Amino acid sequence: MSQTVLVVDDSKTMRDMVTFTLTGAGYEVVQAGDGKEAIVKLSNGSRPALVVTDLNMPEMDGITLIQEIRKMPAFKFTPILMLTTESSDEKKSAGKAAGATGWIVKPFNPDQFLKILKKVLPA
Repeated sequence: MSQTVLVVDDSKTMRDMVTFTLTGAGYEVVQAGDGKEAIVKLSNGSRPALVVTDLNMPEMDGITLIQEIRKMPAFKFTPILMLTTESSDEKKSAGKAAGATGWIVKPFNPDQFLKILKKVLPA
């Protein structure tokens, strides 16, 4: 059975690019357009092995999303990767403090992206 990844980004183009990369590597993908939509999907029974989220989104940004996910017992230890154009140490520190597992700067290299996923995903 393949692992599921929740991809959260307000850009449909970016969600589609990440989904294309993941499905090509054998992962199942659930998409959400912002943090609020992601929380609804998680609350309604979606159980991803990994969450990949953008930082800057309307409704609920990536940092707030991570904080909310970490409050949910079922996802306390789920790996969460930030995939964003932001690369400042301040933003990275905020992501880590919120509970992010890792940080990838856009644009991403698909092969490198998949290597990082394999490192953080439980076997």
